Amino acid sequence: MRESNSMSVRLARDLSDFMVITAIRSAVYLAEQDCPIDEEFDGNDFVAAHFIGYIGSEPVACLRVRFFGEFAKVERLAVRHQYRRSRISFKLVQASVDYVKRKGFRKIYGQAQDRLVNFWAHFGAKPLPNSRKIVFSDFSYTEMVLEIPPSSDAITLQSDPYVIIRPEGDWDRPGVLDLSSQRTVTSPLRTP
Repeated sequence: MRESNSMSVRLARDLSDFMVITAIRSAVYLAEQDCPIDEEFDGNDFVAAHFIGYIGSEPVACLRVRFFGEFAKVERLAVRHQYRRSRISFKLVQASVDYVKRKGFRKIYGQAQDRLVNFWAHFGAKPLPNSRKIVFSDFSYTEMVLEIPPSSDAITLQSDPYVIIRPEGDWDRPGVLDLSSQRTVTSPLRTP
């Protein structure tokens, strides 16, 4: 999705990718932060988009995005300990912001660990007005919001219908259904 100086970020596509994400989050949240497994793997993973950050060919970071009516929620940013001095977290967040903008959202909501509020401010996120203090998994969090303009090529109801049915995040390249549209309509369920 994005590349620069041997760092890249891509959208997770299959079970193998999800296993990588599980390994990274387990190393960071379960092992380092002593988060209980049922709190880290909270039932939202299969209803979200996931990004994987690489340095070279090594998967080193991940991030999850969930979608609600008027906003997207960026969460579960995890970077393996030995790669925290790299800029992969910035690349990962920027890729997710670009993705959310392409989907046409105007707001990103997050719950930042209090110690990471300045990191999220780097992207323009601000504490939510009248922010409620929340605590879970033994950390205190600040609600943050990032106001964003949608991408000029955001996916809308007016977008090409083939763009809308292409693989998630791969909207600019013809997909398998684009190719199938070139076959003659046969309506195979119709019986003579």
